[in-house]
Amino acid sequence: MRVKYLKLDRIEGPLIVLSGVREAVFGELVDIEVNGSQRKKGKVVQIDRDRVVIQVFESTSGISLGNTSVAFTGHPMTVPLSRDILGRIFNGIGEPIDGAGFYSDKKYDINGRPINPVGRRYPRNYIQTGISAIDGLTTLIRGQKLPIFSGDGLPHNELAAQIVKQAKIAGAREDNFAIVFAAMGIKHDEADFFRKQFELSGVLNKVVMYVNLADDPIVERITTPRCALTAAEYLAFEQDMHILVIMTNMTNYSEALREISSAREEVPSRRGYPGYLYSDLASLYERAGMIKNAEGSITQIPILTMPNDDITHPVPDLTGFITEGQIILSRELFQKNIYPPINVLPSLSRLMKESIGEGYTREDHPDLANQVFSAYSHVQDVRSLAQVIGEDDLSELDKKYLEFGRQFEQKLLNQGFEGNRDVIESLDIMWELLRVLPKEELNRIKPEYIDKYLK
Repeated sequence: MRVKYLKLDRIEGPLIVLSGVREAVFGELVDIEVNGSQRKKGKVVQIDRDRVVIQVFESTSGISLGNTSVAFTGHPMTVPLSRDILGRIFNGIGEPIDGAGFYSDKKYDINGRPINPVGRRYPRNYIQTGISAIDGLTTLIRGQKLPIFSGDGLPHNELAAQIVKQAKIAGAREDNFAIVFAAMGIKHDEADFFRKQFELSGVLNKVVMYVNLADDPIVERITTPRCALTAAEYLAFEQDMHILVIMTNMTNYSEALREISSAREEVPSRRGYPGYLYSDLASLYERAGMIKNAEGSITQIPILTMPNDDITHPVPDLTGFITEGQIILSRELFQKNIYPPINVLPSLSRLMKESIGEGYTREDHPDLANQVFSAYSHVQDVRSLAQVIGEDDLSELDKKYLEFGRQFEQKLLNQGFEGNRDVIESLDIMWELLRVLPKEELNRIKPEYIDKYLK
């Protein structure tokens, strides 16, 4: 029989405190009853001898020191899972919000199961997003974690929706690939945008959504990505599916973590974030990967907004340490009406070089990507020079590089929200762009590839 504690010590924002508790466990799920009828859930987040701090899911409105009873369940927070979650929409604690019920006798701890590093497989093969700047120059590898760094007002939501609509694995069965979409702290119109886009494109049946809205409790925001990643682990490692997890917005998640840390009176670190922000983010990002003797895989695209476009802000800074590269959106390209406004020069996919080329994409892909990077990098130098001496006084070669830069942005980067290109089409466009430059400038590509593809 569970013991009920009938009196709280105090209430602090999303936290309640009570003392005289015996045998509580960190992370344990708690049942809270208000006025004998209203029921809420909470989680143990701090234990000091017999004093326990509980984080309340939902709001603490209606809770007072004398009208609330608390019972400890003896187990961590879990979510019910089955393959039927595909096509469904849940809130941040795993409850269905699409108007239909859901039941499964299989329940899983949202904190996941640590993957033994020795048991991991090295990420191989690519996921095609249909977006040339990603597929051609910052290729997403199956089992990788590749974040998108954006800024306020940039079209990261549109990019996320486009990737969900278009992503696929070459050679994989259609029913063996699915997407887990976790949204944290988004506005109602953004949630409607995602749902409508997935419905209109006909992909909703292969997407499971976990949605925490801006006016939902911030405590729920902390559990949203954990519920989503638990669903991804179930589908990947028990149902042998290839799962792409898109999490937006990790900055909102980190802000919620900072607010709760402040309520718990923890010592703040950089810009008020808790000192454990790095390990907390790592506990999410490291749930991507591939496991030996398992058919499935989990690939992550976390999306975060950089306050004031500051890449040194703690959230993008720490994310860059943990993940395997980044895709950076450019405000300058966005102001030129280029979509998607991906700035390829500071963008990077660290696992790309071993999973493209012959046997994966096409034999010329590594050399071609290096050459296009090098040429577009030189374009930036020429543009800087043109601002000083004027475009008319540039050499003929520099003028060709300027033309390459214009065509690169308009033909390769600017493909629109409905643009869906396969990898081979993206590579062919890159060869077409290189025709603007003299052959002697193509010094990063093997001569046999130039003879074969530069016709």
